[in-house]
Formats: sequence, C-alpha cells, structure tokens
Amino acid sequence: MSDLPNCPACASEFTYDDGLQYVCPECGHEWSKAVDAGDATSGSEIRDANGNPLADGDAVTVIKDLKVKGSSSVVKVGTKVKNIRLVDGDHDIDCKVDGIGPMKLKSMFVKKVTS
Repeated sequence: MSDLPNCPACASEFTYDDGLQYVCPECGHEWSKAVDAGDATSGSEIRDANGNPLADGDAVTVIKDLKVKGSSSVVKVGTKVKNIRLVDGDHDIDCKVDGIGPMKLKSMFVKKVTS
C-alpha cells in the first residue's frame, strides 16, 4: 500500500510523486505537496512558487513562458500581472494580462512582487 495521499478531486489511490507536487493519473489533477503536508494554515491558502502566501489584489510576476491555450500567444517570463483574484480550482488565479486579456494562471508559475 502506498503512503501517498489519495487524489482530492476523484479520491483515486493511484497518485504519484512528481517533484514538488502530486499527480493523479486518472483525472489529471495536480496539487502541491506543501498543501498536503499541512504547511498552509488553512486548506484554501494559495501560495506562489516560492511559498509566499498570495491574496486578492496582489501583483505577481510570471516565472516561466506560458503558452496561451487556443492561441499562438505566449505569456513571457517576467510579465507582471497586477490585481490578481484568487479562485478555487486547478488554475487558481484569475487576472488580466496586458496585451493578451483575461486568463487563469496556476500559482506554481508565478512569484509575488514585493513593494
């Protein structure tokens, strides 16, 4: 029996370790090890790639080139996104990216901008 947690989305027991996160091969859900280990003070706390807590209205910077699904556009590394909104789901940040428009991002691909 595996000591890995079951998938929080579909309760599958066939999850696997993929570096900084767990992955469910049945439904494709990915979640952070930090959240599963209880590092967050609440289950709904969302953290950036460096582990800093994020809040509505924060500004973040993209840390990896991200392809925009259904388009030939790319969100480049270093793109600053202001006034984010946190939501539930796999893509946990709602925002507007200058030059591209509204989109959803995963918190694992951004870092919080300080002052």
